[in-house]
Amino acid sequence: MDEPAATFPEEGASADELLDRIDALAGGDIDWRSGRAFSLVYHPDDEALHHLQEAVGRRYLHENALNPFKYPSLVHMEQDIVGMALALLHGPGGSGSLSSGGTESIFLAVHTARSWIEQRRGIDRPNIVTPATAHPAFAKACHYLRIEHRTAPVGADGRVDVEAMAALIDDRTALLVGSAPCYPFGTIDPIPAIAAAAVERGILCHVDACLGGWLLPWWERLGEPVRPWDFRVEGVTSISADIHKYGYTYKGASTVLYRDADMVQHQWFLYDDWPGGLYGSITAAGTRPAAPMAGAWATIRFLGAEGYLAKAAMVRDATRAFQAGVRAIPELAITGEPDMSVFEIGSATVDMGAVGDVMDDRGWNLDRQQGGLHLMVSPYHVHLTDQFGSDLADAVAGHGASRGKAAGYGGIVGHEG
Repeated sequence: MDEPAATFPEEGASADELLDRIDALAGGDIDWRSGRAFSLVYHPDDEALHHLQEAVGRRYLHENALNPFKYPSLVHMEQDIVGMALALLHGPGGSGSLSSGGTESIFLAVHTARSWIEQRRGIDRPNIVTPATAHPAFAKACHYLRIEHRTAPVGADGRVDVEAMAALIDDRTALLVGSAPCYPFGTIDPIPAIAAAAVERGILCHVDACLGGWLLPWWERLGEPVRPWDFRVEGVTSISADIHKYGYTYKGASTVLYRDADMVQHQWFLYDDWPGGLYGSITAAGTRPAAPMAGAWATIRFLGAEGYLAKAAMVRDATRAFQAGVRAIPELAITGEPDMSVFEIGSATVDMGAVGDVMDDRGWNLDRQQGGLHLMVSPYHVHLTDQFGSDLADAVAGHGASRGKAAGYGGIVGHEG
C-alpha cells in the first residue's frame, strides 16, 4: 500500500530517531559494500582511502565554491586536479574544470561547441553527431540547449560506423563524439578516424571518457592493448572523464578538459546587469559543494600512480576471471569486443532477464540492458569471481520464466537526482 503524502513536521525529531529512520529506509538500498553490485559505486577495496575521504568530507561539508575568492584552497585543488588530469591524458597546455559528474561535463562540452560555432561561423542552431551508443547525456544536453542530435549506427563489434557518421555532417555540425569506452558494451570507438573527420571539416571532436578516462591510462601501463583515444590523437579537442568512477573518489566529481586553453572560456557565464554585482560561473551550477572537490584532490594524491596501477591490476584480473566464467557457459556470450572492464552478457538461446532474476535472488545486482546483463568491474570484485561464475552457471541451468524486470538506466521513477 502506498504511504500517505508527507506533511511538514510541526516539531523536530531527535538525531537518534532520524538516524534510526535513515537506517530503516536504507535497508532496501543496493549493498555495494558486499561487492555484489556492478554499477553506481566503484568499490576500491581500500579502507584507508575510505577513512581519508570521510575525514576530508567532514572538513569541507559546509563549504561553498560559489565564490572562489573566499575559498582559495578550493581554487588550488581544482587547478591541481585539472593539471593532473591533463598530464594523465597527454594534454599539457590545455585547460578545463571540475563538474558534478559526467552528465554535467558532457553538457559543458556540448555548450562549448555551440558557443564556439556561433562565434566562429554565426550558426545559432547547430547539430552534433554521436554514435548510437553514446551516453544519453548528449541527447539530454541537446534537449536543453535546443541542438539537433544526430546518431550514427554501430557495427557488430559495438563501435561506431565512421563513414555513416561522416555522412551526417553538414555546414551546421559543431561537434563529433566518440566514446572511450561506451557504457553498453565497453568498446572504444575509432577515435582517430572520428577526429580526422572533424579536422577535415574544421569542427570539434569530443571524447566521452567519463567511464574510461581514469582507468585506460593505467590499463595501458599494465600492457593491455588500448586503442588510441586521448589528446595524443590529433583532432581531439575535448575529453570528459569522471573521477568518481575509476578515480575512486565519492560523488560527484568529473573533469571536462580542452586541448586549447582558450576553449574553456566558452564555458563561462558572466552577468553584471543586476544590483548584486558581477556573477560568474564556469559550470552549470552556481553553488558548488566543496567536499567532492576536496575528496577528489585527496584521493588522487593519496593513491598516486602506484596506487592507481595496483587497482587497475585488480580490475584487470577480475575482468579476465569474470569473462572466463561467462565463456565457460556455452549458452552465453559477451557482446561485441569490449576494450576494458565493462561488458554485456547476452545469449541467443537463454532468457537473460530470467537469469538476472535468479542472480538477484542470490544477492547479485546485475543491470538489465536491452540485449542482456551488464557488468562494470571494480577492484573489490577480484575476491568474488569464483562465486559469481558458479552462481551464473546455476542461474543459466535452472532459471524459470522472466519476471519482466525492465532494462533501465538513471532516474526513471519520480525525480532524477
